[in-house]
Amino acid sequence: MNKHPGIIGTKLGTTQLFLEDGTMVSCTVIQGGCRVVGKRTQDRDGYDALILGIGERKAKHTTKALRTSFEKVGQKPPRVVREMRTSAEHAAGFEIGQDVKLEEMFEEGQLVDVQSQSKGRGFTGVVRRYNMAGATSSHGAHEWTRHGGSIGTTTTPGRVLKGKKMPGQHGNKTKSVLNQKVVKIIPEKQLMLIDGSVPGAPSAIVRVCGAVKKSGGRPKK
Repeated sequence: MNKHPGIIGTKLGTTQLFLEDGTMVSCTVIQGGCRVVGKRTQDRDGYDALILGIGERKAKHTTKALRTSFEKVGQKPPRVVREMRTSAEHAAGFEIGQDVKLEEMFEEGQLVDVQSQSKGRGFTGVVRRYNMAGATSSHGAHEWTRHGGSIGTTTTPGRVLKGKKMPGQHGNKTKSVLNQKVVKIIPEKQLMLIDGSVPGAPSAIVRVCGAVKKSGGRPKK
C-alpha cells in the first residue's frame, strides 16, 4: 500500500512544455486545491490516514449523516472525499481545515504514482476492446469481419474457460500509472505538470502520491 505523501486533484487536460535544452515534453496538467476534512488515528480507527476533500457539495445533495459528520469538525461537505493512508508523523503535521499545498508535498523531478478512473467507452466488441484482428473479408466470408472467433472447447472440459476475451464493458475502471515525473509545479495557481498521460477524462478526480516503487520518488540531492 502506498503511504507516501499525496493529494487529490482535478485533471485539467494535456499540454506541452519546452525544457531549457529545447526538448518538448507532453504533460498532463493537474489542479490541486484539496483540504484536510478529517483524520484517522491508530488508537481510534486502527490505522493512520488523512481525509482529503475537494470542491463543495450542495446541501440538498448531501445526506443528513454526511452533513452532520462534517459539521462536528466545522467543515463544509466537500464534493469528493478520499482517504490517504500515511504515517502518524506525517498526519500530525496537518490540522483539519488546512489546505494541502502542492509545493509542500512534491518537488520538481520527483517520481509519482497517479490513479484515476479511466474513460468509460460502453459495451464494445473484441476488436476495439482487445485489439483483435478480426476475420478475413474475402473467400466468401460475410458478417464475420469483427467477430472474435470460437469461444468453445472440445468435449473436455466442455465449457467456456474463465477469463476468455469477449465483448463487454470497456473502460470505466480504476487505473494507475507508476513512476511519472513531476516536470513543473506552479505554486501561485496550484498547478502541477506531470510527464506523460494520466487515466481519465478532463475534470476527472486523480490521486497523486510519491512513487511506491522508488522510495517516495524524491530526486537525489
